[in-house]
Amino acid sequence: MIVKPRIKGFICTTAHPVGCEKSVQLQAEYAKGNPIKDMPKRVLVIGASGGYGLASRITACFAGGADTIGVHFDKEPSEKRTGSAGYYTTKAFDALAKKEGRISCSINGDAFSPDVKRQVIEAIKTLPGQQVDCVIYSLAAPRKTDSDTGKVYRSVIKPIDQSFEERTIDVNTGVVSMVKVEPASAEEIEDTVAVMGGSDWKDWIELLLENRMLAEDAHTVAYSYIGPSQTHSIYTNGTIGRAKADLDKTAKELGEIMESIKGRAYVSVNKALVTQASSAIPVVPLYIALMYRVMKEKGVHEGCIQQTQRLFARLYSEPVLVDEQGRIRLDDFEMKDEVQNQIKELWEQVTSENINEIGDMQGYREDFLNIFGFDIPGVDYEADVDIQ
Repeated sequence: MIVKPRIKGFICTTAHPVGCEKSVQLQAEYAKGNPIKDMPKRVLVIGASGGYGLASRITACFAGGADTIGVHFDKEPSEKRTGSAGYYTTKAFDALAKKEGRISCSINGDAFSPDVKRQVIEAIKTLPGQQVDCVIYSLAAPRKTDSDTGKVYRSVIKPIDQSFEERTIDVNTGVVSMVKVEPASAEEIEDTVAVMGGSDWKDWIELLLENRMLAEDAHTVAYSYIGPSQTHSIYTNGTIGRAKADLDKTAKELGEIMESIKGRAYVSVNKALVTQASSAIPVVPLYIALMYRVMKEKGVHEGCIQQTQRLFARLYSEPVLVDEQGRIRLDDFEMKDEVQNQIKELWEQVTSENINEIGDMQGYREDFLNIFGFDIPGVDYEADVDIQ
């Protein structure tokens, strides 16, 4: 089959097997070229199929020589339809890790479910020492089913208390327009916190402690984002922000719970990048297009793999540099005054007519397609490929 991108809104419904494999290879080459001392050797990544989660697993394995377990939730291919991108990136990672002589166990299923948690416990038993010394929590899910009650919680991206109106962009057409989002209900806020907050992260850590599968001095990190003033109403001060505040609270609770093993828990505030999750948030794609332009011009742009390389380098150095709330800040380049001030100037100027001139829509679209294995250098997209 010759596989082409089929884009519907902010989702691509196809994925290119060879492109996904090449993407993993390129990230692995970067990690190998930037080794990190004193890295953990047994790493569990929850939410490992793409973005920061996949990059974390690649960094752990190829920059630090770690054995890894990855939990992902991906669609397998059929005779006529490709699998999801994460299906192919995970297969590619497993193959590359095996060539390096590393253990790589990938579990495809709902990370919220007791069954997947049981599978992870069994997988850890195959690792040296039957423990992990680092847990990365990188889960971005639209819904969660409570295993006890059967209730389904659904996350939403909405402001709180009042409606939000701001400019956004259709990344397919390049049209800049106003978007208005009505405020979330109390139930929607509660649901979003249930899905995107820290409760499941805490469940995972407590389960590992209960089974004595967290090594002495183990670290755990969950990923978060804050962003600029332009996005605060829809993000930081909205439903997602409420969930991220719960994540911060959970990190402090886990720090206390893990004292028995001298463990540490952190939230890492990362840079804005094009991911499946960020593409769905109103206003954010326009901000990212402008931010890319500014950061690339200033030579401080990073992708997921560069961000996770910096994370592990910070995480395993003493002292670990954190902000006043105890968070690791990987958004430090993005939030520099000189970067934000220039983005604000462009924000006041941007229109449909000049977005390609003052923003980086090409870079945005390239990164979006890269998620699904398209527009990767060195891949023949006219060649017939086996989607299975």
